[in-house]
Amino acid sequence: MDVDDPAPRGGGGGEPPRIRRLEESVVNRIAAGEVIQRPSSAVKELVENSIDAGASTVSVTVKDGGLKLIQVSDDGHGIRFEDLPILCERHTTSKLSAYEDLQTITSMGFRGEALASMTYVGHVTVTTITEGQLHGYRVSYRDGVMENDPKPCAAVKGTQVMVENLFYNMVARRKTLQNSNDDYPKIVDFISRFAVHHINVNFSCRKHGSNRADVHSASTSSRIDAIRNVYGASVVRDLMEIEVSDENAVDEIFRMDGFISNANYVAKKTTMILFINDRLVDCTSLKRAIEFVYSAILPQASKPFIYMSINLPPEHVDVNIHPTKKEVSLLNQERIIEMIKDAIEEKLMNCNTTRIFQTQAVNTSALTQASTQKEKGTEVSTPTGAKSQKIPSQMVRTDPRDPSGRLHTYWHGQSSNLEKKSDLVSVRNVVRSRRNPKDAGDLSSRHELLTEIDTNLHPGLLDVVKNCTYVGVADEVFALIQHNTRLYLVNVVNVSKELMYQQALCRFGNFNAIQLSEPAPLRELMMMALKDDESISDENDKEKLEIAEVNTEILKENAEMINEYFSIHIDQSGNLTRLPVVLDQYTPDMDRLPEFALTLGNDVTWDVERDCFRTAAAAIGNFYALHPPILPNPSGNGIQLYKKNKDCMASGERDNDSTNTDEDEIDQELLAEAEAAWAQREWTIQHVLFPSMRLFLKPPKSMATDGTFVQVASLEKLYKIFERC
Repeated sequence: MDVDDPAPRGGGGGEPPRIRRLEESVVNRIAAGEVIQRPSSAVKELVENSIDAGASTVSVTVKDGGLKLIQVSDDGHGIRFEDLPILCERHTTSKLSAYEDLQTITSMGFRGEALASMTYVGHVTVTTITEGQLHGYRVSYRDGVMENDPKPCAAVKGTQVMVENLFYNMVARRKTLQNSNDDYPKIVDFISRFAVHHINVNFSCRKHGSNRADVHSASTSSRIDAIRNVYGASVVRDLMEIEVSDENAVDEIFRMDGFISNANYVAKKTTMILFINDRLVDCTSLKRAIEFVYSAILPQASKPFIYMSINLPPEHVDVNIHPTKKEVSLLNQERIIEMIKDAIEEKLMNCNTTRIFQTQAVNTSALTQASTQKEKGTEVSTPTGAKSQKIPSQMVRTDPRDPSGRLHTYWHGQSSNLEKKSDLVSVRNVVRSRRNPKDAGDLSSRHELLTEIDTNLHPGLLDVVKNCTYVGVADEVFALIQHNTRLYLVNVVNVSKELMYQQALCRFGNFNAIQLSEPAPLRELMMMALKDDESISDENDKEKLEIAEVNTEILKENAEMINEYFSIHIDQSGNLTRLPVVLDQYTPDMDRLPEFALTLGNDVTWDVERDCFRTAAAAIGNFYALHPPILPNPSGNGIQLYKKNKDCMASGERDNDSTNTDEDEIDQELLAEAEAAWAQREWTIQHVLFPSMRLFLKPPKSMATDGTFVQVASLEKLYKIFERC
């Protein structure tokens, strides 16, 4: 019904508007817009009709996202010739005859509105043949009635429904669907879900004119095979079967079976396929409950995969609550959701003892080619629909997975076997294993120091650290990283020292340990460190011995506390036997152990708890930091330092042929040791330090001004320079 133009608001003595009955064509068009909301709605209705018709093969062809053409063909039982005149009238159906039939309905369709609605918003053509007929019939419909009498035609068993020019008479609706490709992924998603559930039906879905189907599933006897055919083996690998039913067999209200992903599954979006009594539906409350369970075991960015088929008595399901039948109402819905939630939680807890992380070799040439094509062909759409090129000076071309973007790939020579080791797997394992730390570190002084780290955090540097791409080692101290369009030099020593300090406080009381092959006497370690101390003369050995003995006694007195909090074990004889694992996959440079022992005894403030923890953590941070190796870098002219003739080194003479040193003049054993040490350091920086830095480091504000992070290039500024040339 409709009303005349209303009277002006705010009162007035005008007569009330007259109520009148709308024309049937207007009513039908309004109803059609509610049932067929978009092209994917039409496809869903037609596929459900095909399944209700007992089809074993359903083929879907779509053009321009369904706006130009939707064609659904099946091999079902077909439509009787005498039923064709009323086929597309509203509320004509073969699924029920009385309202009471809704209580036991098992078919997906029942209202008789879908085909009628399509004829009011598009041009519908039906071709059908039933078993035993010599030929089929083709007839076109518009506004619910036949445009002409059915015409005999050649046909294969079943029915073909073709919907053309969808929403041709609904300007506003067509404008909202202006991008014709928006709905095709939704159509593919619908067909994929049907293919997983109806394993005895062959489904295919393709774009018009395409030889390749985007969905192609063959009938199978196994649900897991159907999921593999549609979603791939990578999904199936991480799925677990689950079954739930009412424990009370006398009053059994439901039974559920399906597959859910385990803790190893990683996806950016939740995939939930839910069928209730073989009807594809959505249930927001069930989905929210399941996602809540998974949030306790999955990383924040990961989402689960769920397939569920729930069977209930038909009288417990109200299917008539939504225009497109996408939702249903269940009796005892809260109880059912709670039982499913508890079953999933129990299943996940039982499988959460191990985690698997898949690694694969990177195809450098393929990544480079794809990156090049992406640079050349990347376009963005403006609000007006026109395409414009990205601004070159704002394009970031470095793929962190692509080794071709790193400096060491351009250096000639044999590649180190160290690069073949996995980098992030162990780091990620540690992240998860330490999410629920022990209570040993629940001390106020330690928490104050952690709060101080959080308070002193530099947000800008944190973004750089979290989202940077490692480029390569620049020299003995600095490494290069890229963040967005900017290139930075990073002081590896400073960054690693701060990272180790923070990790020493974070892992407080929860360290793993490195067992020394032989106990190291603290007094001898300190004597070695004091010999290198320039502030004490070499002749004063008595003073050095006294310092070493005093500091050894201090460490022995505090040995129990050091072992409990930092896993540094000192036995009763004053021997160092164990060191903490501050960062997994990393062992500190043992050449600096004497200096560490002296610092631990001499520089730690033992009297005040907070200062004790801070100075001890600082000593550990300095020892575990990635200092340059003791042996000089043998690359370039550094090889001259490994000549056997030391007098030649001392003279400082540099001939033009100095770089062409004969191998006989070089101490090969010492050179090999130096090369191994520097190669190990470079590998550790790339595969241990920077991945750990992205996960754990909270850069303090001081790093923005003390030269730890230095911006050396900006793509935007470089483009300005090149534009002037």
